[in-house]
Amino acid sequence: MDYYKILELDKNATKEEIKEAYKRLALKYHPDKHSQSSKSVRDNATLCFKHLSEAYQILSDDRKRVDYNIRSSSSGYDNHRQAHRYGYGCGYSNDYNYRSYRSQSRKADSSFVSQFDVALRFLTTRAFLLNLAFAGALIGGIVIIDKSREALWKIHNSGKSFEEAMDSIEKAKANTGHEV
Repeated sequence: MDYYKILELDKNATKEEIKEAYKRLALKYHPDKHSQSSKSVRDNATLCFKHLSEAYQILSDDRKRVDYNIRSSSSGYDNHRQAHRYGYGCGYSNDYNYRSYRSQSRKADSSFVSQFDVALRFLTTRAFLLNLAFAGALIGGIVIIDKSREALWKIHNSGKSFEEAMDSIEKAKANTGHEV
């Protein structure tokens, strides 16, 4: 579903415009207003009101709106085709020009900003950040263990390098004829 079309807005709408559009359309399609109408009109108004509420819930929340914009820019034409096929009939336009929509969709998909948004969205997911923190802790632990191993070696074997110590062990083995 195209939430912007449902609320009769464009993608640049402000939060205030979204709120005003929702209030205006919610009054028009509220089920209580159509309680005396025929069953088909009541059902249509109820469906429209549900769609309006869902659109408002997504577009009024900044995080949900960004997520929706990213998802809809990659599969926008399919969403439009589905909305057009089922013909919601709630007053929002279904007469969208296929060619202009397709060219706009291609421009949005290929633009650097869209790709940057997708990458930024991935890099700021909770799972990615937790994995990054875990990897950092592991690498930090490895570095600390390596440095402490070297420091302990120097404390217990002052003046000798590891290679020198191994050479002396080999000489000791050769002199005694036993394995140490």
